[in-house]
Amino acid sequence: MSYREGHHFSLAKHNYKGHAGVDFSKVTEEELKELWLETLQNGMHGLCFSMYEDGQNPGDVITIEQVQRRINIIKPYTKWVRSFSCIEGNEHIPRVASANGLKTMVGAWLSDDLEMNETEIEALIALANEGCVDIAAVGNEVLYRNDLSKEQLLGYIRRVKEALPNVEVGYVDAYYEFSVHPDIVDACDVILSNCYPYWEGCPMEYSLNHMQQMFGQAIDAARGKKVIITETGWPSQGSSLKGAVSNAENAMKYFINTQVWSAKENIEIFYFSSFDESWKVGAEGDVGAYWGLWDKNEQLKF
Repeated sequence: MSYREGHHFSLAKHNYKGHAGVDFSKVTEEELKELWLETLQNGMHGLCFSMYEDGQNPGDVITIEQVQRRINIIKPYTKWVRSFSCIEGNEHIPRVASANGLKTMVGAWLSDDLEMNETEIEALIALANEGCVDIAAVGNEVLYRNDLSKEQLLGYIRRVKEALPNVEVGYVDAYYEFSVHPDIVDACDVILSNCYPYWEGCPMEYSLNHMQQMFGQAIDAARGKKVIITETGWPSQGSSLKGAVSNAENAMKYFINTQVWSAKENIEIFYFSSFDESWKVGAEGDVGAYWGLWDKNEQLKF
């Protein structure tokens, strides 16, 4: 996800009393690192899987050995793993994760390439028929990017639901997209919502409350259906965005706050992301490469 004009954070629109998260005012830098590590070691609901090593890019075919190595690193800390594609080595992720006792949210990447979409959808269905898909995510931010029409997207969702009657099927997008597309909500078994205070320029001190409000909007749009936060995170370095400052201190604070809230309120969150990936610059700018809990060399950051 990246910044979009018109969805920036505004102090005038929100009430920030309460929901501030952990009081970090008297926490030293060393204590913050210790608290971050303790929070990680306590475990989390879900983690978005970072596929690519330094020098690799989407389109490169990734080996099962590389996937296995990274699954081995993250599996002590998470119950679920989320993948974003079903081809070019991404198909190894649900297989290896399932073999290691992890639950899987498996995504078919959809774009304006209709031929590639067919390959992704068929691969998702095949993986589910193997028994290694717990939740099927049909597309990621397709409406946000304007890659397909809503009717095209609905066709893919319904097709997967028909093929996989015993698997929960959903669609991933920014939280506000579900408010304006109730027919997408109707088509899904579960609402898969990306919530990024950072990309709306929200200052760190208000970020947890802002994410809670994002989640609340998705809950309202879901009309009784389950909502899962499929992405949220904070970059540890790079250019800042309005009041959202990209640095190690804020990345640690945001991770701690999300995990405390997730545990206390039983909110299912997939944190973004597991490893830093150098290719993720482009539209996201330099911050795109620094969303991981581990760095690009697979070492814990803090």
